[in-house]
Amino acid sequence: MGTYVLALDQGTTSSRALLFDREQQVIGIEQKEVPSLYPRQGWVEQDPMEIYASQYGVMMELLMKHDIPVKAIGAIGIANQRETTVLWDRQTGRPIYNAILWQCRRTASLVDRLIREGLEDHIKKTTGLVPDAYFSGTKIAWILDQVEGARDRARKGEILFGTVDTWLIWKLTNGKVHATDYTNASRTMIYDVHTLQWDEELLAALDIPRIMLPAVKPSGSLFGTLGIQGVEIPLAGDAGDQQAALFGQCCFTQGEAKNTYGTGCFLLMNTGNRAFVSRNGLLTTIAAGLYEQPVQYALEGSVFVGGAVIQWLRDELRLIRASEDAQYYAQQVADTCGVYLVPAFTGLGAPHWDMYARGAILGITRGTTRSHIIRAAEEAIAYQSLEVVRAMEKDTGLTLRELKVDGGASRDRFLMQFQADITGTVIRRPVVRETTALGAAYLAGITVGFWEGIAEVRAARKWDTTFTPRMDETTREALVKGWHQAVGRVSGSR
Repeated sequence: MGTYVLALDQGTTSSRALLFDREQQVIGIEQKEVPSLYPRQGWVEQDPMEIYASQYGVMMELLMKHDIPVKAIGAIGIANQRETTVLWDRQTGRPIYNAILWQCRRTASLVDRLIREGLEDHIKKTTGLVPDAYFSGTKIAWILDQVEGARDRARKGEILFGTVDTWLIWKLTNGKVHATDYTNASRTMIYDVHTLQWDEELLAALDIPRIMLPAVKPSGSLFGTLGIQGVEIPLAGDAGDQQAALFGQCCFTQGEAKNTYGTGCFLLMNTGNRAFVSRNGLLTTIAAGLYEQPVQYALEGSVFVGGAVIQWLRDELRLIRASEDAQYYAQQVADTCGVYLVPAFTGLGAPHWDMYARGAILGITRGTTRSHIIRAAEEAIAYQSLEVVRAMEKDTGLTLRELKVDGGASRDRFLMQFQADITGTVIRRPVVRETTALGAAYLAGITVGFWEGIAEVRAARKWDTTFTPRMDETTREALVKGWHQAVGRVSGSR
């Protein structure tokens, strides 16, 4: 079973490799940034070969830097940016187009067409999703439309589709395995989350050949092996990053929830074996699970712009030098003096699902300072997460008493305290915050017997800080009312 589990965490902004021991401690970590390309307004791409090369590179660098023999690796788990779409040539292993990222809005018109054709209800009932350019299905169709001869070749089985996990598994196994897991399949908008099959009606509507799609397996499964120096290491875990984080936060039972503060914010609640149908703009998705166990579901609310708004303050507005500075400036003022920043840079996610909304800073006066704007940006992350929490409570009938948090922005104490205040919910931050990678490691490690099961990993979980609400109800209601008014002013129209 080896001494360590290796987690490959391929995210939007970087590829990372992490080593975990049996006590769930991070033994080593390596990271390399992956640049995004913006060929047109609203378009976001990456080079798939760069995604793979960076991920393989940090994996090997981690093993060499820490002098870890290959035979000490008991298993490998993969977590990946979801919805990002790659199409490649089966024979050459080369992409036929750049990866289209989850943030990209180029297929909005395709989504509108599906709605006009009366498929909105079918998409919601079958896939658990809402029609949106966010998901993979329309991205596949767009590439097949744009690359000459691609659809005909796809029908012959010459062109393959995968989300980033599938692309990595294919490359790491030298083209032997074309597979994904339930969590990633459930984010494509062409997968039936109830029957666990690709949906033929949606494939026909988008003219996507079934033969180009990967096999779908539970997240904790043996997907294949990676050969290094004559040693075959099991690839035994695979999950989309947010479901991996839910698993890594030990949200194994109904009603447990987590929020990941990354480029976006992603709040998921485990709903057990019941696939709740949301009436409040949330998504029904499949939670990460183990082989031969009943499928579990989750409700998810996706905030498109979370930590990215702080990067925007740093890189475009130059209001701060480093992301960590936002916390300092936010605390230099008692409040925002009525300023709200709505970061709808690529539309609004849950619960609004407004592809055409655009960002705005509202309530500015002559007395508005840099600190007010920075604080408004910090608060915007919490407000958006609050909207998801409230929608989740309405859908499930459960009151969220505790929210487990992770991701880069969870280090920001101001943000975490404001999140506790504005939601009236206890916020718990773990000692090991690499929960996405840890979830991938859990899946792989439990699958191969490195850990005995979920009871063992839950018992070893440790917590760093608990943030409890301090804000009075009157203040909370006034602030939230102002936020709702601000969001109403940026809404778009088809």
